[in-house]
Amino acid sequence: MNRPLRLASLLEILAERGQIQVDEIVDELNVSPATARRDLDTLADQQLLARTRGGALSLEVAYDLPIRYKSEQNTEQKQAIAQAASALVSKDQVVGLCGGTTSTAIASVLGARADLNEPGGGTNLTIVTNAVNIASQLAMRPQIKTVLTGGVLNPRSFELVGPFSEATLQDLTIDIAFIGANGIDPEVGPTVHDELEAKVNSFMARRASRAVIVADSSKIGKRAFASMNLSRAYTTLITDHGITPEQQRRFAESGLDVVIAR
Repeated sequence: MNRPLRLASLLEILAERGQIQVDEIVDELNVSPATARRDLDTLADQQLLARTRGGALSLEVAYDLPIRYKSEQNTEQKQAIAQAASALVSKDQVVGLCGGTTSTAIASVLGARADLNEPGGGTNLTIVTNAVNIASQLAMRPQIKTVLTGGVLNPRSFELVGPFSEATLQDLTIDIAFIGANGIDPEVGPTVHDELEAKVNSFMARRASRAVIVADSSKIGKRAFASMNLSRAYTTLITDHGITPEQQRRFAESGLDVVIAR
């Protein structure tokens, strides 16, 4: 496990448990005690946790995630997609993140990047999101400016939807937006289960200079209830190695660039 992913994993464990000991890190992340202590010291320097004797306490805002996050599937694939998405992000950019488990994984990876947490009194990255859990996750990262849209909270997804969300996005420009989906098909494009979430996702994608769909391979070829109606508003799909050659060919014929996360 590389260092950024290891730091992200540590933060996720802390968010879930509230505290952790060095010996637990050694057992769960398969690292040496010295590496575990260095990782904790790094996160403490970034004000992302409080060091204790032999471990650390979380400084994260406490929240209880809906069942879609607690029962997350395809975790390994989503972490790989998150790493590939992070590689597209440069310092000082404005990044859009809709809700969902893959977007949450992207937020974790970005939040653990050393270059985005370098102290200096300024903002190293701006993240615009309609997901309350993502905003809470990033709240203790002082070098990342987090913009939370307004809107009505969907308790099933922790996403803000409705005209207030759209009004906030209307006044913003976004460099790159990562849009999750419950299904993606070469003909109808990305789809989700909720029509209000589809509308906000579509609005965020259209406000971005580059819109990237992030979806693990289990979503490919499936169609959920609500289309985002993006047509050519997105140019890239990041997925995992489970995509078939035939699926890749069909997306390529539709003009979509497919990035396979490893």
